[in-house]
Amino acid sequence: MSLRCSREIRDNCQLFRLTGLLDAFSEPTFRKILSGKIDEGLKHIILDLSQIDFVDSSGLGALVQLAKHAQNAEGTMQIVTNARVTQTVKLVRLEKFLSLQPNVEAALKNIPES
Repeated sequence: MSLRCSREIRDNCQLFRLTGLLDAFSEPTFRKILSGKIDEGLKHIILDLSQIDFVDSSGLGALVQLAKHAQNAEGTMQIVTNARVTQTVKLVRLEKFLSLQPNVEAALKNIPES
């Protein structure tokens, strides 16, 4: 199964809902598309990974790069997670940097007002 993504504009942010696998195969396209969306639009990003089946080290690397990209653009990135993703992120001690959230509503509350 490949990675699938939908995008919607919510309040002051872009919300991306992903399903499938965030791995070495899907990571380059994922990172390129999201970097472009940060550059062209709202700088605050919510990635809903609650339906993601698997994240490997390439996927984690992309998440770190996108979080830095959003910060450099004076934005933020919140990640809605599931147990599998949380376990992977905590294994490499990135849970605070990647701003993990339990659901979209919690992530929306962390988006700064414009």
